Amino acid sequence: MIEVPTIEVAQVPDPIPEGVTVIDVREPVEWQHGHIEGATHIPLHDLPGRVSDVPEGQTIVVCKVGARSAQAVLYLGRLGHDVVNLGGGLVEWEAAGRPLVSETAQAPQII
Repeated sequence: MIEVPTIEVAQVPDPIPEGVTVIDVREPVEWQHGHIEGATHIPLHDLPGRVSDVPEGQTIVVCKVGARSAQAVLYLGRLGHDVVNLGGGLVEWEAAGRPLVSETAQAPQII
């Protein structure tokens, strides 16, 4: 079994410092309903074509619970990025009281 490097929500500084980029690999509708402020949205299926949008020389935190984020971490790691998976994803982020922002008129919610 392949080990996916993971960081827990409590280990992510608040606010997120310079030199750390959060990439959200969920689908657009999921992103619109709630995401981490300042995150870069790159749906998993778009990642190979948008690798140039992933900054070099920064720690990359990928968020989404489950297989999508793990796939993104492994893919970006093979390309030489310093990348970790956010353990528990946005569900744990929200449970820890960390803020989410929304692109809808409704309060942010994880769907």
